Amino acid sequence: MSEIKDAELYRSILQKDSKALELLYDRYEKLLFSFVYKMTHDPQLSEEVIQEVFMKLWKKHSNYSEDKGKFSSWLLTLTRNTALDVLRKQKPQESFEYKEYDSVNIDSNSPEEIVEWKERGKLIKRAVTKLKGEQQKMIDLFYFKGLSHQKISERTELPLGTVKGRLRLALKHLKTHIEKEGGERSND
Repeated sequence: MSEIKDAELYRSILQKDSKALELLYDRYEKLLFSFVYKMTHDPQLSEEVIQEVFMKLWKKHSNYSEDKGKFSSWLLTLTRNTALDVLRKQKPQESFEYKEYDSVNIDSNSPEEIVEWKERGKLIKRAVTKLKGEQQKMIDLFYFKGLSHQKISERTELPLGTVKGRLRLALKHLKTHIEKEGGERSND
């Protein structure tokens, strides 16, 4: 029996198929928990975010389209945005600070997964430090503090188009640094 594709499960969920929701939950729960935990360092909050994500799927609060990319990428983006929303509600006056990958300790992850996350985190951290100051700031504000393009524009007093352009350039350079360093490390 071939495995049911994510997109098929998603379509079934839209038709209120609870078994499809269960299957998708079983397929992604560990990955999503690990992903959210790296943002929050709070197991209860991580569980809350995951429940919220699957409630959004069930209640059709988000729409996935196969022509816009992989389901897993879309689900991770939905999860990230939900986590940021939950964090904002908890700390309305504070901006959320990105937590280090280094202190990860999740019982449900295998030692290999934890080591892989730590290595990936160190690689990303090193790559971010190689960016120019403005690019580091854009990455920090958008990805680690969860600000929208518009909020970054307001905070930095830069035009919206400039913010988007700098963020695009920062991501391009970040990807180059990660690929370069990742390639060098694999050749060791």
